[in-house]
Amino acid sequence: MAACIVNLACVVRRRVPAPAAPGLAADLPARLHFWRGASGRRYAHTVYSLIECPPLPQAAYLLVRRDPAGQRQVLHIGSGESGAPSLNLASLRRRGATLGANEVHVHFPAETPEARGLVVYDLRAAQFGALAAEPVHGRCEDVARVASLET
Repeated sequence: MAACIVNLACVVRRRVPAPAAPGLAADLPARLHFWRGASGRRYAHTVYSLIECPPLPQAAYLLVRRDPAGQRQVLHIGSGESGAPSLNLASLRRRGATLGANEVHVHFPAETPEARGLVVYDLRAAQFGALAAEPVHGRCEDVARVASLET
């Protein structure tokens, strides 16, 4: 039987950083952005990349394309409607990928459906010109029917 003597005095105690919350990057101050609604009210949003975004509760969000120069363009404003956070995330990612978004800005404080609706409508009204080019979602049949009636 062989033995090895280990000198514990040489072991340096390392500080292990606390684990970060899932989806949060180390640059937390850059992860907060304020958007102003048409009413003039400012809404604080937590910023995630489309890929890093964690499963979302029912919360208001903006899908944003950020260019290399740092300019942000809002592509869609909506809210998670499902009680299942993973379904909200799947819907958000599908919509974001379709529109070309690379960031998700989430507003968590609006807890009731009415409060989320007010936030969404206020932000949409402020971004009206930017969102006018967004394709109509789920209304293709209505548009085709109206077009056929006009001819």
